[in-house]
Amino acid sequence: MTTATVEVPWGPAPDGIDTPYWEGLRAGELRLQRCGTCQTWIWSPQSVCGHCHGFDLGWHSVEPVGTIYSWSRSWYPYIEELSDRMPYISVLVELADAGGRRVLGLLVDDVERTPEIGESVIGVFEHKEGEPWPLLRWRRTDSTPTDSTGGGH
Repeated sequence: MTTATVEVPWGPAPDGIDTPYWEGLRAGELRLQRCGTCQTWIWSPQSVCGHCHGFDLGWHSVEPVGTIYSWSRSWYPYIEELSDRMPYISVLVELADAGGRRVLGLLVDDVERTPEIGESVIGVFEHKEGEPWPLLRWRRTDSTPTDSTGGGH
């Protein structure tokens, strides 16, 4: 019996530069790069520090807690995998634990409630059974938690 491989539009890049990020999500951690020379936090993954041009880049676990820096509500399924979540809200989250570095993701709580700039959010790791890579999602810190393991992307 052969096991079918699930093809999803996310996961490590062909060059593998972001594999530690995806492995971190599997381990329930948010991992970002940090330059060992100048201590600058880096996102998205790079092979050279954009600040000091150093090559001493390491992956570090950071607390998936931050504030909404910007957001957008989408009513059209630009991403086919999100068609069951219409409308959906994309948030740009500023991470205090990573020197203010910002990461993009979906807000998974009440999409009818308008997000506020500066609102606190916490990362949740969503891993559907049978899919090879989990995804990082965001929830307001004042939200009631829901099961994030099985419901869509």
